[in-house]
Amino acid sequence: MTDDAYLFLLDDASVRLGVSPAAVGDLACMETTAVRAWLEAQGSTPTAPELRLLPPEETGALPEGAERLPVPLSDEELSRVRQQSGPEVLARVEQELLSYRDCADGRDGLIGRALAAGVPPHRIVELTGEDPATVTAAAAG
Repeated sequence: MTDDAYLFLLDDASVRLGVSPAAVGDLACMETTAVRAWLEAQGSTPTAPELRLLPPEETGALPEGAERLPVPLSDEELSRVRQQSGPEVLARVEQELLSYRDCADGRDGLIGRALAAGVPPHRIVELTGEDPATVTAAAAG
C-alpha cells in the first residue's frame, strides 16, 4: 500500500473504478505543474471521463499498464475522495459522522459555558444526551 492517491486513465470510461476528480470538487493537486504536464502528455483534461482517482488503500485495484500518477491529497480531500468512491449508503453514513464530529467539536467548551450561565448539570445531560460523567468532566476541564 502507498500513502499517495493515484490519478489514472482508464481505457474504457464505462468501467466503474475510482472516482472522477471533477466529482470530488477542488483538489489542490489538479493545479500543480506535475499533474498538468502529465495530463497534457496523456492528451487528457481534468474533466475527461476516463480520468479517475483512487485513494491509497485502493491502489491495488489499478489496472496493470494503466497510465498513472501518484498525487498527494490533504486529509479533507482524501475524505471527499473516499466518500465519492464508496457505495452511496456508506457515503451518507460517513457524511453523518462528519456532521457529528463538527457538532461535537467544542463540546466541552459549550458545556462549560452552559454551566457558567447557570444551566444545571442534569439539564445539560437531558438536552445533550451526554453521559453525566462527561458533563462533570467538562465542568472540571
